[in-house]
Amino acid sequence: MTSASTSPDQPNAQQIEEWNGRVGERWVLHQDRLDRMLAPMSAAVLSAAALKSGEQVLDIGCGCGATTLEAARILGPNGHVTGVDISDPMVKRARERATAAKIDATFNVADAATYHFKAAQFDAMISRFGVMFFDNPPAAFANIRASLKATGRMAFVCWRSMPENDWLGAPLKAAMPFLPPMEKTEPGAPGPFAFADRDRLNGILSEAGFRSIRIEAHDEGLTMGTSANGDAVDDALVQAMEIGPLSRMLAKQPDDIRQTARTAVREALLDYVTPQGVVMSGAVWIVTAKA
Repeated sequence: MTSASTSPDQPNAQQIEEWNGRVGERWVLHQDRLDRMLAPMSAAVLSAAALKSGEQVLDIGCGCGATTLEAARILGPNGHVTGVDISDPMVKRARERATAAKIDATFNVADAATYHFKAAQFDAMISRFGVMFFDNPPAAFANIRASLKATGRMAFVCWRSMPENDWLGAPLKAAMPFLPPMEKTEPGAPGPFAFADRDRLNGILSEAGFRSIRIEAHDEGLTMGTSANGDAVDDALVQAMEIGPLSRMLAKQPDDIRQTARTAVREALLDYVTPQGVVMSGAVWIVTAKA
């Protein structure tokens, strides 16, 4: 697994293009702050996975490697974890982190939806927000399931609806009066909130052949900004403006519009200041299933 295809007729071609371009580059740039914000979700999914020393584990959508490296620590020297992601810049960063930490983990650029994994290779699959971007989710999950042993299991975390997730929704709402209307997307389309509908998600996993499916709501306060880098609100503002759909919308706007939106977003973030920093709601599904 060395590269993900970017031909127009390749499944997930749009996602591959985005995550190998500006989107992936921004995630690498802001890796430290994103790992800090998402640390509670990493802990939740690793707890749900109940990894054991010596197991072979697949991490889908491993990104810059936070969950992969933590899983490797749990598995110990007799186990191994393979991280897979479509983003070349993020996988490069993951490899750098593994080398720096002297952790033995494998990272590959590949699309888990279509890659021909060795059958019955893994004891478990984990993912932190890496499975919501498939063009054909049932086929993608069936492909992943085939890589699991007969006794294998899966654990992943995915976002619920945007209105339940202030960390993304509140900045976007504040900026929208100054931006063109957002393009409407079909419910369930590939993206962060593709699996907001619990019943649809359950149906996808059932169709892919998984059993003993559990989809449980989980809520965490996500720290968007802290005073470690100066003003907590300004720290949160960097992420709000640089990551996610708002960032992509603002990239096409003139400087005056971006500045107006920036002011409005900063004002909105003031409502979330706590003694711990700027803390905003995060609402997810913790999903577990057996192969």
